[in-house]
Amino acid sequence: MSPQPLTFLCLASFVKGGPFMQALKEAGHRVILLTREKHAGDEAWPRESIDHIVALPDLHKQPDITYAVSYMTRGWKIDAIEALDDFDVETAADLREHLRLPGLGSSLARHFRDKLAMRQVAHAQGVRVPPFSHVFNYDDLRDFMARVPPPWLLKPRSQASSMGIRRLHDSEQFWRTLDELGDEQSFYVLEQYLPGEVFHVDSLVKDGEVIFAAASGYSRPPLNVYQDGGVFVSRTLDRTDALTQELLAANRQAIRALGLPRGATHCEFLKAHADGQLYFLECAARVGGANIADVVEHATGINLWREWARIEAAHLLLEPYTLPPVRDGHAGIVLCLARQEWPDTSGYTDPEVVQCVHKAWHAGLIVASPSAARVRALTDAYAERFSHEFLAIASPKESVKQMM
Repeated sequence: MSPQPLTFLCLASFVKGGPFMQALKEAGHRVILLTREKHAGDEAWPRESIDHIVALPDLHKQPDITYAVSYMTRGWKIDAIEALDDFDVETAADLREHLRLPGLGSSLARHFRDKLAMRQVAHAQGVRVPPFSHVFNYDDLRDFMARVPPPWLLKPRSQASSMGIRRLHDSEQFWRTLDELGDEQSFYVLEQYLPGEVFHVDSLVKDGEVIFAAASGYSRPPLNVYQDGGVFVSRTLDRTDALTQELLAANRQAIRALGLPRGATHCEFLKAHADGQLYFLECAARVGGANIADVVEHATGINLWREWARIEAAHLLLEPYTLPPVRDGHAGIVLCLARQEWPDTSGYTDPEVVQCVHKAWHAGLIVASPSAARVRALTDAYAERFSHEFLAIASPKESVKQMM
């Protein structure tokens, strides 16, 4: 038990972050969960670890959210505000600014939510990024399209994952799309589409430095799965591989450039087919979705949610933090939207199966092994079987929302 209990206000627009709240409660701290009314009654919350649940219709509507949290402070002395979902990062930052609490402020939070801001900041610090342009001045856009060959990606600056990305093949298509967007067009960033393999690095950060990182690769780029449908596969990489070391180095460089003082991150990188170079795509100041935290834990023994909570509490209490021992293993996940409400995966009997994703209208399995090659072989085989036995195709927007 902590000699000085703290009160953490956790924002969660979706049901996630249970281990984060459990770790805080186990350490003797108080936990207040602020979530949307539609999720307040969900059975998945670790209610034994939550002192109070406060529900609002919308966690992002201003000034309502500021009024509500300020009212809460009349009865509760809140020590920290934590965003458990990507969509809550900016809201939490605004609330910290208003209440003068520690953590990411509004400007720094943009480095981890605004795809234009993170590209500009990373590029200025020497991080390699795909050629990009703001969507403000039309002369600048004409110059970009004259210099940078298509196809291009038009990306929402503040959406999560691959939501809302449009692939454009010529300038006429681009200008038509801007006409459709109207006043919303400045909330997008234009970027050259670089075919290649996509990877992610999931990290813990303390005092601005990466203290733990696990590099993983997608079997298909998330944009392709998002737009074309299919089975989502991610697996940790062989730690002895040169590419893994290159990814870990690029991840450290990106996080230093973006300026995160502490917490958990999920950064994505692309290895381009054309030149073999690694390009920084984006970085979120939160734990990765789609059960990635479970994959990392099965591979390494490190629970990203719990260790993030311990880092935050130690910082506030001015106490030392020590990372637990890291296991040298490998794991991967196979996941898809399913035609069946509760798919039967009992036919997947390999001893490496360590977890079944229990979620309606989803099929998902996590496998773990000391061998990276074994994990790759199993996830490839399972992805093929999932596509025949379970896979359902939904609209792109619904697909990515369901898997987050």
